[in-house]
Amino acid sequence: MAKDREDDEPAGERFWEANIWRVKGDLTVKVAADNSQAEAEAYYHKAIEIARRESAKSFELRAATSLARLRQQQGKLAEARQMLADIYGWFREGFDTADLKDANALLDGL
Repeated sequence: MAKDREDDEPAGERFWEANIWRVKGDLTVKVAADNSQAEAEAYYHKAIEIARRESAKSFELRAATSLARLRQQQGKLAEARQMLADIYGWFREGFDTADLKDANALLDGL
């Protein structure tokens, strides 16, 4: 397999890393003080970046959903809705999966 990554890792083999950064953001929001929101936001953005690079749309959706929840807590409803709607709109099937149901419920609440 040709290596096209600066870290010498074959493309498509680091998709799981996006989910690790999302979970780290979720944990940061739950257990840290209010001033940790910026840190959690950075984790979510890193998760989204990796998911996009790896074409891992499900992991991108999960990270965007988590970031949208944080934005909702911050009162940034329009930003949260737009960001989540952008990735949610990419999907054409699988609307009975937990991730898409969760994202849809959040969109409805925004």
